[in-house]
Amino acid sequence: MGIGHACADLPADNIGQEKLAFPPEPHRAYIVDVEFESMVAGRVVVVDPDQKRMLGMVSTGFTAPSTLSRDGKLLYTADLFYSRGTRGTRTDVLTAWDTSTLSPSWEVVIPSKRSMSLTQRYSIGTSADDRFVYIYNFTPSTSITVVNAESRSVVGELAIPGCVLSQPVGKRRLASLCGNGSIQLITLDDAGKEVARSQTRFFDPDAEKLVERAVNVGDTYYYTTTTGTIRAVDLSGKEPRILPAWELVQREADKKAGWAPGGWQLMAVAPKLNRLYVLMHDAHEPMKWEDPSPIIWAYDLKTHKQIGTLEAPIPVWSLRATTDDRPLLLGTNVEGGLEIFDLLSGKHTGTMDKITKTPSQVLSH
Repeated sequence: MGIGHACADLPADNIGQEKLAFPPEPHRAYIVDVEFESMVAGRVVVVDPDQKRMLGMVSTGFTAPSTLSRDGKLLYTADLFYSRGTRGTRTDVLTAWDTSTLSPSWEVVIPSKRSMSLTQRYSIGTSADDRFVYIYNFTPSTSITVVNAESRSVVGELAIPGCVLSQPVGKRRLASLCGNGSIQLITLDDAGKEVARSQTRFFDPDAEKLVERAVNVGDTYYYTTTTGTIRAVDLSGKEPRILPAWELVQREADKKAGWAPGGWQLMAVAPKLNRLYVLMHDAHEPMKWEDPSPIIWAYDLKTHKQIGTLEAPIPVWSLRATTDDRPLLLGTNVEGGLEIFDLLSGKHTGTMDKITKTPSQVLSH
């Protein structure tokens, strides 16, 4: 005897169709996962750290540097693909993802030059008015591809020999840190073409190792040396203004214990609180300054004084603070999770466990 089976029409699956809020929630975060075990295909995981909930994910190509547009509408990734997956013809594209749908809004093919390295701040950035996107190249000569986001086209390439990354400055300028100890400042016109360039002495590369991974409040950028000297430069004026240097390690007992900064994206700023947060570890070893740490020191950017210490349950590799007036500090931990701190109370509020594999960076609006 044959056995029949019944079928019923099911409603269409809505996976991938739900829109996220716009404007984005002030604490929404985007975790860049470079996926060490399969680097040809990375991802950006989108989370709500208040609710400790994953909101979605976008797939990226080979350690793609990522950034957000200033208006909050787009997530940019500089993707790299091979026609045979791990080999074949290389194609580089700038992809603009809609932050509400997490789907591609548009893309433009860019020169196959962008830096193939672990993602960090200012490997990609945007002008203050969102007209231009800047992509850092390393071949090993260094340059910056300029993309006009309005015309969705590549409009030029800026050679920056001996310099690295591109920190956006206002609407039409960008800065790079140079190996000769200077800050290079390039001015563009409204077409994205270079109209001026200058170099200003900033530090002594023979005397100290300055980490290129700066953080900023507006057009003021803060760098640290591997031993904990903060050097800052105000780029808001016509010429760069070098600010007085100051030390992270201020107590004699901490100096004797060998405290120094460490980590990958090792600093963060909360602009509404005017505070700096730095990953710190004791027993500093010169060749291990990129090691993660569970210890975070907080500083008042006006007085330069240490004002507190935060501690995560798991060592943290990269930091990001949200920019609102009730900010969170977010840290990617070594197990692929996200550590969350409330900066008004100074308390650790929880961990999102293993939501990524090898997170290198956190973005927020």
